[in-house]
Amino acid sequence: MVSAFHRLHPRLQEAVVARLGWGALRPIQEAAGGVIGRGANAVVLAPTAGGKTEAAIFPILSGILEDQDAAPGAPGGVAALYIAPIKALLNNQRERLGRYTEMVGLRRAVWHGDVPAAERRAFLREPAELLMTTPESLEVMLISPKVDTAALFAGLRWVVIDEIHAMAGTDRGAHLMSVLERIAPHSRHDVQRIGLSATVGNPEAILGWMQGSSRRAAEVVDLPRPPVRRSLAVQYRPSMEALAQDAAAAAKGRKSLLFCPSRAMTEETAALLKRAGTAVFVHHSAVSREERERAEERFTHGTDACVVCTSTLELGIDVGDLDRVLQVDAPDTVSSFLQRMGRTGRRPGQVANTTFLCASSDAVLQAAALIGLARRGWVEPVALGGRCWPVLIHQVLAMTLAGGGVTPDAAWRQLQRAPDFRGIRRAEFDRLLAWMLRDGGLALLDGRLLPGPKAERRFSRRNFMDLYAVFESPQSYTVETGEGHPIGTLSQGFVDRLSDGVSCFLLGGRPWIVRQIRHSERVVGVGPAPRGTLPTWGGFTPQFLGRALCEEMRAVLRADDVWPWLSPEAAAALQAWRAALQPLLGGDGIEEAAEGGAAEVRWWT
Repeated sequence: MVSAFHRLHPRLQEAVVARLGWGALRPIQEAAGGVIGRGANAVVLAPTAGGKTEAAIFPILSGILEDQDAAPGAPGGVAALYIAPIKALLNNQRERLGRYTEMVGLRRAVWHGDVPAAERRAFLREPAELLMTTPESLEVMLISPKVDTAALFAGLRWVVIDEIHAMAGTDRGAHLMSVLERIAPHSRHDVQRIGLSATVGNPEAILGWMQGSSRRAAEVVDLPRPPVRRSLAVQYRPSMEALAQDAAAAAKGRKSLLFCPSRAMTEETAALLKRAGTAVFVHHSAVSREERERAEERFTHGTDACVVCTSTLELGIDVGDLDRVLQVDAPDTVSSFLQRMGRTGRRPGQVANTTFLCASSDAVLQAAALIGLARRGWVEPVALGGRCWPVLIHQVLAMTLAGGGVTPDAAWRQLQRAPDFRGIRRAEFDRLLAWMLRDGGLALLDGRLLPGPKAERRFSRRNFMDLYAVFESPQSYTVETGEGHPIGTLSQGFVDRLSDGVSCFLLGGRPWIVRQIRHSERVVGVGPAPRGTLPTWGGFTPQFLGRALCEEMRAVLRADDVWPWLSPEAAAALQAWRAALQPLLGGDGIEEAAEGGAAEVRWWT
């Protein structure tokens, strides 16, 4: 039987051996290469750093080369799309995919909001074969009068969706599928769809969702995984100062990621680590792009640094040879736990590891439950739906902007191609249009739907830029130093609580005092806070736990196991929980009680 490697185009085979120094493909790349090479839609599952990207990209590059051999001089255009949920992942993969395309004489381009306009114009003049982008940037292309989408995507054959588990079942996923279904009719091919993920509980359901209107065969590529050694520890430190000291000791002399459940805790922990002398970088959505890129660069190429972050570094961003993953408290899903632990254990002889640093006893319980579910191989399934009204309304408005409007029948036919809208009936859709016409969101002219007066006022004349994103971001203020250097952003609600010359807050792991708030420019001018000033950081992120995790927490409380990965303090905290709650957790959680002569029934949920 001929291997997937030997079915690759000869030019790619030669480049893989000569430029990459590979003698063969990994098993997951062989398996995926066969499925993708046969033309099937596929969801490819493999651990972080398991070679998923090459599993998808190599057969695609081979197919592009074969097409060029078969029709030399054929009109150009985008042959393949690589879509990521976040710009940071695109930036991280930019060099890697650029190397793979360049070594066989092809080109890749990147298009998102941070890419310079000149670079985007150059792409439109001479499109690259591989385009790396986000769902929102694809929407920009569809709406923009400067982009000839019919010509650009006429030869589109492949779409790769990285970290597909982060998209499926969400509004962004519904938006992505709707946009892909608007692009697909421009192509002369049944566009082949490939999803990549490390952790997902129901890959067959995600594959069915990703299929959309495609009529190709479909297959999940998920090879048996050998047992992996893991190093786990759960520590209990109710004092944040003690917790930071433990984190500093664990991170010293190593490359570490320290995940926190909120931006507020990220800033507080980073400040405490810096005070302990640790080389710290902060990475979350409110830190400026320049600061985040500096953290990523230093971390990727350095040897002794700790990046304190929220979930922004959870997805498949390559952070190099990571030594430790530290976790303040516990994430709310097994998927997040496995994604984060998967950042480690990549070097030969290294063990995947996670140390939970719990500031509360209930976080100890939650960490124990996550570990128990993960040890049994359980991962949350992605909940998929077919009635995503917010995105449907957004897409109706978007279609009215593209091509001079759209008829109601054409809009309905287009929307029904996307799986996230198939549970909506035509009568419901017609009632929505009738209401939007009465309300002024839409107008009807010569049988075609157009933006109505209310939509015109709402989105102003800025080329409807606010409509390009599915979700409206809250108003934010840029935080600038006295030299005009941006260090991040703050929400409107947080800025409303600040006072000039008085308020102090943490950002980027450093304390700042407010010098001047310029509301007309949406700028907060700051300077370094005086020593001894107490800083704060707004924002609380509640956790909503799934049923399986809650049931596992109950099982942990009902058990009497004391696992070796619990520190003595964590074991004592868990035993205290058990002593308090075990009498209430027997049977179905219902007990009868009589106090003071009054009978009661108590239900312990």
